[in-house]
This record gives sequence, structure tokens and C-alpha cells, in this order.
Amino acid sequence: MYDVAIVGAGPAGATLARLIGSKLKVLLVDQRRPIEPNQKTYQKPKCCGGLLAPDAQKMIAMLGLGLPGDLIVGPQLFTVRTIDLQNFIERYYQRFYINIDRRKFDSWLVSLVPDAVDLRLGCSFKSLAREEGYFQMRLVRDGKAHIERARFLVGADGAFSMVRRTAFPAQPVPVKYTAVQEWFYPEKMQPYFTTIFDPEISDFYSWTIPKEDMLLLGAAIPHRHDVNKRFNLLKNKLKNYGFSLGPAAKREGTLLLRPMHMNQICTGANGVALIGEAAGWISPSSAEGLSYAFKSALACAQSLVKEPPDFLETYRRNAAGMFFNIRLKNLKSPFMYHPGLRKIIMKSGIMSMDVKHSPLN
Repeated sequence: MYDVAIVGAGPAGATLARLIGSKLKVLLVDQRRPIEPNQKTYQKPKCCGGLLAPDAQKMIAMLGLGLPGDLIVGPQLFTVRTIDLQNFIERYYQRFYINIDRRKFDSWLVSLVPDAVDLRLGCSFKSLAREEGYFQMRLVRDGKAHIERARFLVGADGAFSMVRRTAFPAQPVPVKYTAVQEWFYPEKMQPYFTTIFDPEISDFYSWTIPKEDMLLLGAAIPHRHDVNKRFNLLKNKLKNYGFSLGPAAKREGTLLLRPMHMNQICTGANGVALIGEAAGWISPSSAEGLSYAFKSALACAQSLVKEPPDFLETYRRNAAGMFFNIRLKNLKSPFMYHPGLRKIIMKSGIMSMDVKHSPLN
């Protein structure tokens, strides 16, 4: 019998396991497989731009961590290039991101989990049964099913969260998008994180991110809305805009959530907690999720360690600042995504800067 079973060993789940693993008996499972048996390095990374925004950097500092050098890839990015394809406006804004290798980053976080935690990679959560005083979980690894028991269950299994669908089937879910990303060897690299707005592609946004000698092109497209057609349209528009993408080296995709209403965020109930994207913790304005993964893991850990019997009520109180932050992001969103308001803001040039693309004469 475990005190806590955590499903999902991404940034949220691994951080929670690290914070409580020396105080409680913890089981941590993830369906991703390691590169080799008994290793804590994933075979496949999550489809993600792999940028640490300032909020995520702050959380890493608050958790007392420093990034190993081998997680960081070039170039480091100090500029956001913003392109409004509909209104033919382009602006540059200063912001600092740390460019990382996402597979190595996730594997590093798992490597920090205490040895006392029972870690099972390549193990899938399939079903849940409530018994008196504990949960009975059916897990499958290598085609073999087995049963584990725990007093509390935490779903940290991302946008596809099986824990959320099993424990809270009637809970409203955030708006769904399909995030598509292709990797290119471009003819010319530019050191910008580029954000692209075009309602023909999405009511959210698209992006390019340089990563060593490759360029990532991605888009968050409304789920099941001609995803391939819209993504191909984006590529054609960018080529006409002057981007030299070349042939794609690989393509990846994932489900992305966007909480537009507060009832779409579910922290849990009846002994089951949700953290990270499984709960709906992700920015509705930028889709940044790492800072929320760390914040929700910390809020949940503090409640589990201090007040296990009613930890869910404490967790929700600890997350009050996160709810407020999501509300602010939703208030900000119209200025980014309403074509008319965005046009006014970008034309004004407020908070933008000039970028010199060549040496001055």
C-alpha cells in the first residue's frame, strides 16, 4: 500500500515525487519508456518548443535547482518577433528565454526523484476502483496487468489525462487544440522566438524556434479543424513571407489545452488530485505550461505533507494565486487574439523595439 500514487512523470509529476518522496511512500508511473532498462532517460520527448519562460525560470529558482549545462541548447533567445499575417504588421519585443533540450530536461527532473520512490517507466494507468480507505489501480506494463493500491492518487498525466477522464468524467475540459510541430534545416537561421497570428490558421497562434542548426515550426490549431490543411497553409504563407524552410526532418504532435473558463480547471476531489496540464493548468494566452507544472506540484506537495486527510482543500487554497493568474491571462488574451485590438496595439509600437539586421554604416 502506497501513501500516494502519481500517474505521469513529466515536470509536474516528477517534481511532486521529489518533494514528497522522502516523507511519504510514493509510487510514480509513466507510460514513456526509458532508453535502456533501469535508466531514467526517456526515449521520446514531449512535443514542445522547449523554451523556459521567465515564470518557469523563477519557479526553478524557488525550487532550489540549477540547470545542468548539457540541457541547454543554442541559441539563447532575447527577442520575440511577432508577425500578424492578416494585418501585415511585424514587431520585435524583448524577452529572455532559456532554450533547452526537452527530452533531457524531463529526464533530468526524473533523475532528481529520491531512490525511495518506486519509479516505473513504460507503465500505463488503465482503470481505477475506489475501496474503503484507498484506491485500487490497474496498471499495465509489457502487456501484463497488475494491481497497486494507494491512499491518494495524483493525476499528472498531461492533456490526455486518463486519471481525469476516469475520476471526473463530467468535469468540463479546457478548449482542445492540436499542436503540430515540424523540424527543418533552414537555409538561414534567425535568433528569434517568432510568434505568428493568422485567423485562417488558428484563433490561437503559431511559432518558430531556432534550436542549434534546426528550426522548429509549430501551430496550435483547433482540435479536428482541418489540422493538416491549415498547417500546410501556414507553411505556404511563411514561404511567401520570406521564410526558407526547406524539407522537414521530422514531424510531431500532441493535444494542447486552453482554459477559457475557470470551471475547466479541476484540482480534484475525493482523494484524487490533478496537477499540471491534467488539471488544466496552462496559460490561455501563451500556452506556457512549465511554470504551472512546478507551481501546482509545489502547492500539492505542501498540502500532502502537512494535511493528508483534507489535502485537496488545502491544495486548492494553495493554488489561489494560480487561479487569479489564469483569470488575468484570459483578460489579456483579447489584446493578443482579437484582430482589431491586436492591430491597434501592434501599430502603436508600444513596448516594441527596433532591431538592426545589419551593421551600421
